[in-house]
Formats: sequence, C-alpha cells, structure tokens
Amino acid sequence: MKKKLSAAVLAGVMVFSMAGCSGGNGASGAAGDTDINAEDTGPDEEETEIQVFIAASLNTVMTDLAEKYNEEHPNVKITYNADSSGTLLTQIQEGYECDIFFSAAQKQMDDLEADGLMVEGTRANVVNNQVVVVTLKDSGTAVTGLEDIGSAESIALAGGSVPVGKYTRQALVNLGMLPKTDDVAAITTEEVSEALGGAEISEQDNVSKVLTAVVEGSCEVGTTYYSDTYGYEDDLEILETVSYDLTGNVIYPIARVINEEADDAQTAAAEDFLKFVLSDEAREVFDSYYFDTNVE
Repeated sequence: MKKKLSAAVLAGVMVFSMAGCSGGNGASGAAGDTDINAEDTGPDEEETEIQVFIAASLNTVMTDLAEKYNEEHPNVKITYNADSSGTLLTQIQEGYECDIFFSAAQKQMDDLEADGLMVEGTRANVVNNQVVVVTLKDSGTAVTGLEDIGSAESIALAGGSVPVGKYTRQALVNLGMLPKTDDVAAITTEEVSEALGGAEISEQDNVSKVLTAVVEGSCEVGTTYYSDTYGYEDDLEILETVSYDLTGNVIYPIARVINEEADDAQTAAAEDFLKFVLSDEAREVFDSYYFDTNVE
C-alpha cells in the first residue's frame, strides 16, 4: 500500500482545485486553443485527486498552471509536493503515493526509471534553466560571479544532492576552482568552503531556501536558477548568468509514476494533466516565468 505524505512533508505541499483557489496570481502567460481537453472535460468529470511531486524551483509556474488547468477541470484536485528533486525521489522510493514526478535534473529521473517506478513511454524533457549568482540590490558586494564568489562574507549554497547545488559544483570544477571528480554531487559543502579560501557557506536543502537566504539578507550571495528570480526583479541583482558550458544543460524531465493505488479516474487525470504540462499553452506560461522551452 502506498503511503500518504506525513504532516512534516505536508509543509511543502500545495493543493489546487477550483473550490480551493480564488483567482490567479497575476502571472503572465498567454492561453491559446488546444485539443488536450478533447474528452471527459469540465464539470462532468468524476471528482479525483492527483499527487504531483515537483522540484522546488517549479513552485510558482506550476501554481499558475494548476489554476489554468482547473478552469477546464474543476473536479480534479492537484496536490503538489514541492522540494528538492533528491528528496522527492527518496519519498517515491520509500512508497509515498505519487502520480507524476517533475524533476530539476536527469539523474533523479534516471534513478526512478532504473528502479522500475516510471510508467513506460511517459518521460519527456520540458524546460531548460540556467544557474545564476544573485545578491540583494545595493548590497555593495564585491562579488561579480562564480570566479570571485569566495570573496563574499557569506554564501547560500544548496547541498550536492540538490540539482542547483550539483550544477554549481560542476561549474566550479570546470572553472578549475574545485578538483575534478567522478561525482560532483559528492563534493561536500566543507570542501567547497575550503576551495574558496574558507568562505562561510550556509548549506540549504532546496533552491527556494537558497533564494530566501539571499532575499532576507542572511547571506550576501547565492546560486539559484534564473526562473527563481521571477517576481524578485526589484529585490535581486543577477551578478552572473552561468553559461551551459560550465554547468551543462539544466533540463527538467517529467514522467508518470506507477501508482498501484490509483483508480481509473485518477489515472486518467494524471495522463491528462501530463499532456497539459507538455502543451503549447503550458509552454507559453513556462516562457513567461523565465524558463527556456527550446528543448528536445
């Protein structure tokens, strides 16, 4: 039997349905005609709920997409569990109920597939992203980017198991600031600090917490995703947009997860919502939130 999320896990969960959401969040994103809702649409659908595990950096855009989806599917409740991709994968492996997994890196999706937990033929790459070095506007930092990030008094950095933390480590390796290794995710925060001359690093367990540490001023700089700066344009300064040459592509894959507890209505809703996320309408929304949808 699949396990439901515990109270501790529920702290990162968001639930969406027309009954539970009042209006949008003011985000832009043009809505176009689409045929993804060609059958079993609208209020005649059977009431059901789907569990969607999403990388923390997808919080804002997926909130918007859930609201748009519920305009046509008011009887489908979408429950998001948002956290680092590594944490989400562990929860799925431990048997927590999940219908769709939307990861911020290929590694976690590869592991899901290797474990036989993915519905075959449902995996797709959705968006690309970029790592950015950020600080508060008017912070007066001397940091200009990754190459001199060690001069900051404090740095917010995700752990190596978190995709943005892994991509940051990969960039530092490619810059020659960290030694080459077969698994950059295994580079500890202490090792990064030592390589940066003993810089004070505040390790965070997901990308949203990195952003919060910088926005609240507890850390001078941090590395997050370009998409996470959406809505913070008046607060943050992007010191560097790190090139794909340094990080590699930051591809976000999505797939349905095998859920033996799901009935026909839940399975159908999961299939349909996945199609919606891959639609042209959703692509326009991703673009508006600073994601790169030019992926294969």
